[in-house]
Amino acid sequence: MPHVLLIEDDSSVRDGMELVLTRHGHRVDAAGTGEQGLELLRARMAAGGPVEIVVLDLMLPGMDGFEVCRRVRALAPVPIIMLTARGDDLDVVSGLEAGADDYVVKPVTARVLEARIRAVLRRADPVPARPVDTFGDLVIDRGALTVARAGEDVPLPPTELRLLLELSSRPGLVYTRERLLELVWEHDFLGDSRLVDAAVGRLRAKIEDTPAQPRYIQTARGFGYRFGPL
Repeated sequence: MPHVLLIEDDSSVRDGMELVLTRHGHRVDAAGTGEQGLELLRARMAAGGPVEIVVLDLMLPGMDGFEVCRRVRALAPVPIIMLTARGDDLDVVSGLEAGADDYVVKPVTARVLEARIRAVLRRADPVPARPVDTFGDLVIDRGALTVARAGEDVPLPPTELRLLLELSSRPGLVYTRERLLELVWEHDFLGDSRLVDAAVGRLRAKIEDTPAQPRYIQTARGFGYRFGPL
């Protein structure tokens, strides 16, 4: 059963989400503040029973969700779905840049939240083994699901790893943002391209020598992205 860390300060919302997630077979740790959530995550990691996914409200008392997101990402490559009360660009973009893999706007139905969780967890599942690919100083081991750059391991959370695996599987091919949403995020609608752009930005920061002048994750202006070097 997947283990979910739910961080939500509204007790009625938190209790309702915990009940729904439990009914869907998840084990749930629930926290009312970011500080409590981080303590629970550290305790789970120390006990050897890692959390598979974090569902995180952005508007928290004390430490806000953006900072919690950054700290979770620094602790472990666990997928993060953020909950936001608004669909405002600033909130969404800031949350994605902090490291979130996906987001939903509250109020969210149990069906939608469960579908997003299942999609994110599927992205974290292993993919069929394939050969090791080398692109310059970038080495992608598709069997071990590891990435190294200049001989140093590059830990990537599941969404960024899936994105890199998809793009690098066919170097030179231009992927539209809509196609990447389908392949990586499993969104079956014309979703939010900000998910793609934010993940590309985070990935570039980890694998490029100069993220502003990318060698590997190249922009096809007006269309989407392709993997180089060509």
